[in-house]
Amino acid sequence: MHTFIVTTRKKDQIVDITDTIEHLLRDAPNASGLCSLFVAHTTCAITTADLDPGTDLDLLDALRHLLPQLAYRHPHDPSHTEDHIIASLIGPSLLIPYQNYQLMLGTWQRVILVELDGPRQRTLHLSIV
Repeated sequence: MHTFIVTTRKKDQIVDITDTIEHLLRDAPNASGLCSLFVAHTTCAITTADLDPGTDLDLLDALRHLLPQLAYRHPHDPSHTEDHIIASLIGPSLLIPYQNYQLMLGTWQRVILVELDGPRQRTLHLSIV
């Protein structure tokens, strides 16, 4: 297992982590298999996306508009309840096949961390199956 840190710099931010993951895959015991990713936080998530210019901001804007304005009951800090909900909807994990030590992503597909409560340091765990 590999553990790595991603440092975010904004409240809401998309961070492309594809190159970091492929770099870590070079140490994989097999040239092909499955790459399992897990982010150990409740106010960020990981997924894949097209990162043409501006699409990161489009994704963040769309995510923020998904939830209705409610009186949230989160006892710790109601102002960031939406961050937890959006992160739960996207999810904390991703499973991607790889071949020849390269992720088998689509032409425009990138692996991204979706920061919803930054800036922070985020811990991710990568396992090879």
